Amino acid sequence: MWYVYLPRCSDGTIYTGCTSNLEERLNRHHAKQVSYTQTRLPVEVETYIAFTDKYKAYVFEKYLKSGSGKAFSNKRFL
Repeated sequence: MWYVYLPRCSDGTIYTGCTSNLEERLNRHHAKQVSYTQTRLPVEVETYIAFTDKYKAYVFEKYLKSGSGKAFSNKRFL
């Protein structure tokens, strides 16, 4: 499974990421190994979406990072 996840950072910003191992990726966030979130800890996952296809997950992640995708995620997921 591939996951597109949306954690909320301590400063209120939302990070958008994609991974095949959600638990390991969150551990990397908490260990300050992700540059965007290392100064915005702690992070708490607001939502995640599971995909069976890696390509579809990365396409959806890219969409959520676009202007209309941010509006969609704010309206539907957050």
